[in-house]
Amino acid sequence: MYRLLVVVGGAALLLGSLVPPHPSLRGQEPKAKTMTIRWFGQSFFQVEDSAGRKFAFDPHAIPAFGRATVRADFAIVTHPHDDHALIEMIDTGKKDARLPEADVYRGVTETRTGKQDWKVIDEKRGTTRIRTVATYHDTQNGLQRGKNSVFVVEVDGLVICHLGDLGHELTDAQVKAIGKVDVLMVPVGGIYTINGEQAQAVVKQLKPRLYVLPMHYGVPGYDDLAGPEEFLDGVPKDRVKKLPATNELTFPIDAKADAPTVVLLGWKKEEPPPAPPKK
Repeated sequence: MYRLLVVVGGAALLLGSLVPPHPSLRGQEPKAKTMTIRWFGQSFFQVEDSAGRKFAFDPHAIPAFGRATVRADFAIVTHPHDDHALIEMIDTGKKDARLPEADVYRGVTETRTGKQDWKVIDEKRGTTRIRTVATYHDTQNGLQRGKNSVFVVEVDGLVICHLGDLGHELTDAQVKAIGKVDVLMVPVGGIYTINGEQAQAVVKQLKPRLYVLPMHYGVPGYDDLAGPEEFLDGVPKDRVKKLPATNELTFPIDAKADAPTVVLLGWKKEEPPPAPPKK
């Protein structure tokens, strides 16, 4: 009798595993957790983790990019130049829209006399870790354009690295301090930062696993900087994804890749055309 019950029970379990879910339950399977990254021109990004928390990097109000006000829970500023440090472009979505200073991470401090110094940051916010690596804005140890901080944000099991206005290739010590990288935001436009060829060298130094997001380069209507062509030269075409119609990149947090993909985002999400008037 015991054997019969075991056999019957096992058969029921097997049949249960083969029966498709009831139609009313379909679509309720747990969705894969994703991360979304949005670009707002120059070096201004918003990273949204799988829980909906938003991190804004290097906010600006450059007219050519539409002066976008962006929702964020935390702001990250790599250095105190106006095209990277306009916290007023951040909206918390709360009654008091201004972001508390405790939620603003500034990698470089500056006195009224213009003296700069790095602020060493290594802080946990819940399960997220935010830290800095000291670098320069030029090849002259900051004598020309000052200091710059690389920010490394560890969230959702991924490592997001924003290089700010990096002005030189990295030292071995800086590469070691940054560590492994999944998504890399790298300036490529030259003039005020590394150029395309130097950016290629930095990518080889850091070896990002999933994505490379070029930033701080010239676009139509804002051509103070060189475009991304020099950086893209030599990158295999199957490893380049151009998304001019959107500023968003969404991907599962458990994504796998044999080599990183270079993603060129548009600086704003294209709005659908208006509906034709009713006759």
